[in-house]
Amino acid sequence: PFPVELKAGKTYGWCSCGHSKRQPFCDGSHKTAAPGMSPLRFTPAGDGPARLCGCKRTRTPPFCDGTH
Repeated sequence: PFPVELKAGKTYGWCSCGHSKRQPFCDGSHKTAAPGMSPLRFTPAGDGPARLCGCKRTRTPPFCDGTH
């Protein structure tokens, strides 16, 4: 997982294809590397640390659930 600090009310784009060079966030790589895929947009309710999934197999995207 990627440990990140999130801000409440800010919208983030979590990379769901695995091709982004800005993991765990989207950099638009899916447009050429994985057409048809798109990032998962989410807005956290509170400020603070989070563990975002890096393996892309989580059942609770974008958060790591230990599936890896």
